[in-house]
Amino acid sequence: MLSKLKLVLFAFLTIGLLAACTTESPTTDGEEEGSSNDDDEIHVGLAVSTQNNPFFVTLKDGAEAKADELGIELTVVDAQDDAATQLNSIEDLIQQGVDVLVVNPTDSEAVVSAVENANDAGIPVVTVDRSADGGEVVAHVASDNVAGGEMAGDFIIEQLGGEGNVVELEGIPGSSAARERGEGFHNAVGEEDGIEVVAQQPADFDRAEGLTVMENIIQSESDFEAVFAHNDEMALGALRALESADMDDVIVVGFDATDDAVEAVEAGEMDATIAQQPTIIGEQGIEIALQIANGENVDEFIPVELELVK
Repeated sequence: MLSKLKLVLFAFLTIGLLAACTTESPTTDGEEEGSSNDDDEIHVGLAVSTQNNPFFVTLKDGAEAKADELGIELTVVDAQDDAATQLNSIEDLIQQGVDVLVVNPTDSEAVVSAVENANDAGIPVVTVDRSADGGEVVAHVASDNVAGGEMAGDFIIEQLGGEGNVVELEGIPGSSAARERGEGFHNAVGEEDGIEVVAQQPADFDRAEGLTVMENIIQSESDFEAVFAHNDEMALGALRALESADMDDVIVVGFDATDDAVEAVEAGEMDATIAQQPTIIGEQGIEIALQIANGENVDEFIPVELELVK
């Protein structure tokens, strides 16, 4: 009788254990499903040339806002205008296994090896504002810098009545923006026999450098009527140098339409700037990255409209 009672108790215990295992299974499956959803989140890496320039701060802000809107994990790294730093930070993003790499190159030639490393790792690459000189880039989001340079040149020609000397402050040597804006500018002024570019010097897209370079140019060549700077930071630096030299009548044209530059134009200090839309460039860079991650086809070049602010 006692042995029969033991068998009954054993049977109940066995059934209880089986029931417990059965009720735990859905919880475990649920946890695994949640983990799978986390793994499915798209991770984009954004390598920015510098956060010391308001234009690129705005570009980054646009990218971050769009990533939040679309539910994308975004990791941003800042090269601080140093090509070697950018290569290292992109390598970190590759090691993190980002799904798409969005790059705003510090130097279009130097960044090629980083793009190729991403290619080898099977990570699609998108460039924004500045292009890469090599490697496989799926899409490029930017303003038409050549057209913008031509726009600046045409404005200066018009203001000078087709006659006069011009100074050109160039951006970072090797960057696509500097090359293309310079190309467009010379496309325009090169057609005018009465326009002569009397000085061309790089000031690295930097305001303090723009001031210093402009001061040096004034010391060696003060016979000019206009300045075209490849970006607003250099234009604003040049403006301070010209004011200190009592050369307030010199026409100054920048590029980017940053807040400081637009205020200077409205105040009558600067004559014009070419308006890019960095927020939209950042937003579209993220939108394109999402499309690529989802296996969609995208255009190789996504242009962002320009406008002359005067």
